[in-house]
This record gives sequence, C-alpha cells and structure tokens, in this order.
Amino acid sequence: MAKPHRSHEDATIEMFQNDPTLAAEYLNDVLATGDEVDLMMALRYMSKAFGGVQEIARKADANPNTMYRTLSEQGNPSLKTLRAILNTMGLRLAVQAIGTNE
Repeated sequence: MAKPHRSHEDATIEMFQNDPTLAAEYLNDVLATGDEVDLMMALRYMSKAFGGVQEIARKADANPNTMYRTLSEQGNPSLKTLRAILNTMGLRLAVQAIGTNE
C-alpha cells in the first residue's frame, strides 16, 4: 500500500494555517534576513495558506489585479495595504528594537 504523500509546500501551507505564531516567525525571519522582494514573495507564498491572492484581496477590500502586482517582486505596497494583507492573515505589524528576541 502506497503511503499518502503531500508536497513540502502543502505541508508548510497547512502549518501556517494552523499556527499563526509560525507564520509570524517566518515573516519576522524574512524581514530580518531579506529585502523587500523577499518580503513580497513570502507574503505571496503565505497567501496560499489564507485562500490565495484573490481571497486576500477580497478580505482586504482591494482589487485582485492590484493585489497580484502588490505581491510581485516589483511590488511596493503602501503601509495601509501591507497592514490590510497582514490583517487578513491574522497578523499585524510591530516594531522591535534591534538585537532583541521579543
């Protein structure tokens, strides 16, 4: 009997759905080690865990085409849009002093 398998991506998406703390840690790591392009790609990847870009756009009351562009490598969301995207994922922006773990 063959073992059921799922892709790494599917398993990761399920973990983000079930553990908002993990999703927040993932984005914090991207912010700490990456750049704006990395953040947009991480948000687009994470959007799959929250219904996809179109669902994020719907919940954020945004145009889906605009949301696809926002979450592209060339995306440059406004603070308002970034907050709306994170809010649909059950996350929020926070400021942290450099060098702390909290």
